[in-house]
Formats: sequence, C-alpha cells, structure tokens
Amino acid sequence: MKWMLVVLVGGVTPVNTDLVFDKFSECLAAEDQMRQHYIDAFEAWDRSAAVSADRRRDYRRARDIQAKRLLGNVGTCIPHADGSQPQIATPQPPAAPQTSQPAPQPSPRT
Repeated sequence: MKWMLVVLVGGVTPVNTDLVFDKFSECLAAEDQMRQHYIDAFEAWDRSAAVSADRRRDYRRARDIQAKRLLGNVGTCIPHADGSQPQIATPQPPAAPQTSQPAPQPSPRT
C-alpha cells in the first residue's frame, strides 16, 4: 500500500500534495519535515516582527494571527491506491425532481 501526504489547512481544509510514499514511515518523516518548515518560517517571522514592532500590543496581535496561519496547518498520511488495483466508480443517476402538486384524481362516475 502507498501513502499520500495531505495538508489540512487551518486544521480543517484538506489540500492534496501529490506526494506519495511507499512506506508509512517515509510519509510520517515528510510530515515531520513539513511541520518543521512551518515552525522555522514562524520563528523567522517572529524574530523580524519583534525587532520592527512599534507597539507591544500590535506585535502580540500579529503574532497570534501569524501563529494560527502557519502553525494551524497540519499534515496527515492517508492510504493511496497505487494504480495496480482498478478503481471503479459507479455514477449515480440524478434523482427525479419531486413536485409539490398532488397527482390528479379521476373524476367520480355517476
């Protein structure tokens, strides 16, 4: 089985990376490496922002926003079909629209 690295942006929205690994351990190592890049980027931003911030309150607010933006992204490894097994998708026919009008009733015979 192969494994694909998927990034959850903001911890919620999945984004396909097209990174496929033969071993689960390789996928986890890539996830760790991606996470470290996000941490490094946040720390670099933090160092420059701390020096250039005019007011402490503005710096703290910007730091919180940046932390959520960068550190809120997480990676996860999911199983991925390697192509040797056929993937069969059965299309679903569209549902018939339902009308709100009752069906006509036959008139009574006299």
